[in-house]
Amino acid sequence: MTTPPSAVPLRYDEGGAGAPPLLLVHGWGGDAGEWDPHLAAWSRRHRVLAPDLRGHGRSPAPGGGYGPRDFAADLAALLRRLEVGPVVAVGHSMGGQAVSALAVEHPALVRAVVVLDPAYGGVGPEMARLPAEQDALRAEGAAWAVRFVRGAFGPHTPPEARERHERLMAAMDPEVLARCRDGMYLAPDAFGAAAAARAYLARRRCPVLGVYSTRAAADWERAGLTHPYSRVEAWQGCGHYLHEDRGDALVALVEEWTAGLDEPGRPLA
Repeated sequence: MTTPPSAVPLRYDEGGAGAPPLLLVHGWGGDAGEWDPHLAAWSRRHRVLAPDLRGHGRSPAPGGGYGPRDFAADLAALLRRLEVGPVVAVGHSMGGQAVSALAVEHPALVRAVVVLDPAYGGVGPEMARLPAEQDALRAEGAAWAVRFVRGAFGPHTPPEARERHERLMAAMDPEVLARCRDGMYLAPDAFGAAAAARAYLARRRCPVLGVYSTRAAADWERAGLTHPYSRVEAWQGCGHYLHEDRGDALVALVEEWTAGLDEPGRPLA
């Protein structure tokens, strides 16, 4: 049995006061800065933390430990150090895996989870092409990652968000990017594939709000939810970075949903 990597001291942005506190977790190749508009808006009513995951942004980049449980352990250590929680943990893409792992592995720290186009539920061709994509990423480096992220933009992704994500990807360590994808999809304990995700996510006992860019993915998430306050929406027409495509709408949706967390008996929607 291997020893889990030690928690990494994460760098983070913060603001506001009030409950429930919000934890904002970026995706693959991103950093906390993509949450700047959301942090400013939510800070009017909540304490908000937006960390850089290990290997990203201003946080240290250790030689290993790039699976979602590793990210969750770092986030848990941060919350305990700051004595913050339980939080509403908001995660985009790879961050959706990280906050789900936080809810499963450290449930006392999580009040609810919000997943935005999370990086799980992969099936068929998507999973089959991953090994070849990993080989290409390791061979070509950041250029491959930049091309990949360009394909994730939608027609309404703001130009400044496009430029920022391309710039961040170009500056990333390609091996960190590859190890993150290994951890999400190819490692023995990965839960990126649909069957593994269904089994692992069943261990989330808190309410879940899911926002997806396709109806099929939204329907997949909805079918696995059991908490009566859970909710799923499909924002068709958005790209993968839907939190930036429709930032104001996301701020309002999360505000409305978190306001009702303590109301009993809500049906799944």
